[in-house]
Amino acid sequence: MPAIARSEPFREQPCPLGVCDGSGWILGPEDVARPCDCRAERLNRGRSRGISSVIPPRYRGVSFERPPVSDMARDLQTKAAVSEVRAFVDDLGARLEEGRGLWLFGDTGTGKTTLAMLISKAALEAGRTVAIYSLPKLLARIRRTYDSEPGGDSYLSFFERLTSVDLLHIDDLGAEKRSDWVLEQLYALINERYETQRSVLITTNLQHEQLEEQIGHRTVSRLNQICDEVPVFGDDRRYGKVA
Repeated sequence: MPAIARSEPFREQPCPLGVCDGSGWILGPEDVARPCDCRAERLNRGRSRGISSVIPPRYRGVSFERPPVSDMARDLQTKAAVSEVRAFVDDLGARLEEGRGLWLFGDTGTGKTTLAMLISKAALEAGRTVAIYSLPKLLARIRRTYDSEPGGDSYLSFFERLTSVDLLHIDDLGAEKRSDWVLEQLYALINERYETQRSVLITTNLQHEQLEEQIGHRTVSRLNQICDEVPVFGDDRRYGKVA
């Protein structure tokens, strides 16, 4: 039986389904190979290498059954937002396939990031590819690609990974000094995901009009079309509680 060469995403990795030999292919009669079900998922993960997809330590234990989310679910000011997020998680596969996302907005400390992390955590647990960045860190990461060595992580390759993951999670949208370069980067990224129908998850402290002033009308217009807006009302939970 001839060996099937392994591409980089499959090198020295067993099949997660226990079906193929780890190559991503199943050899059938007359040496005809067919793709294993693990192939698409593993190729997708390979394309997301170099992307930040780690839940920050503070949010790794987030759950609908634990505080602060369980408390928010009983709070009249935040229970509607928790219900919206739970509905998104319950219908995660369909939402991601349709390229639908959420836009969580409200004052500082109301729990927006916690709710967003619930979605990203659920997506990662479901085997989906996720990129998680605060806006300042994302822009700093993009700037670093300009200084990459030949053969290193170029701007184009990083941009392609950002636009190909199943879910792009941007925390604190609008928390960056406005400039033509910032407007250009955000529009290119959001517009590409809009056109390819890939989900975006954002949190922001800014109201709609303020966000337009900060990141531009065109970008906000795209977000309006691909994200459902979810207001998160309430007091600053960081005073005396972890949010």
